[in-house]
Amino acid sequence: MSAARVVAVSRDSEHRFSKPNADEIQLLAGIGVAGDAHAGVTVQHLSRIAADPTQPNLRQVHLIHAELHDEVHEQGFVVAPGQLGENITTRGIDLLSLPRGTVLRFGEQAVVEVTGLRNPCPQIDRFSDGLLKQLVYRDQDGDLVRRAGIMSIVLAGGPVRPGDVITVELPPEPHLPLERV
Repeated sequence: MSAARVVAVSRDSEHRFSKPNADEIQLLAGIGVAGDAHAGVTVQHLSRIAADPTQPNLRQVHLIHAELHDEVHEQGFVVAPGQLGENITTRGIDLLSLPRGTVLRFGEQAVVEVTGLRNPCPQIDRFSDGLLKQLVYRDQDGDLVRRAGIMSIVLAGGPVRPGDVITVELPPEPHLPLERV
């Protein structure tokens, strides 16, 4: 199996659903992606600001695995990196199975800590009708399954570029499962 890598990086200075790809993004410790509308110490997602603008921002960097794009493509959906609002698109790592507190290192400097699951929103169906059902649904046991990526906070700043190797450091056991943040 080849090493986990960054496929694409994306950012947008405005609160739009999709984010354009970039040659590089700069992570800022405790803040998020430089130049991204969701960067900040406190919540930056508009719905979270409306609820309580003083909440800590546990959603500084959004990651999605490119394998999800492959899976939904098999169902007839076309989704490219950045189009679901992620900052970092990965390949070769099962992001959704990582425990809370996992540390991901990108290249030589940038480090994030996984905080939880992205909660898919209705904007996904406005992007592509029917896609939301692919990203959030109830399994055979009635449990809610969220597949729209994971959220993280920045521990150490630095550049992140397509092709960067991703190193995974699991937290001490017992591992806590990812929950919606």
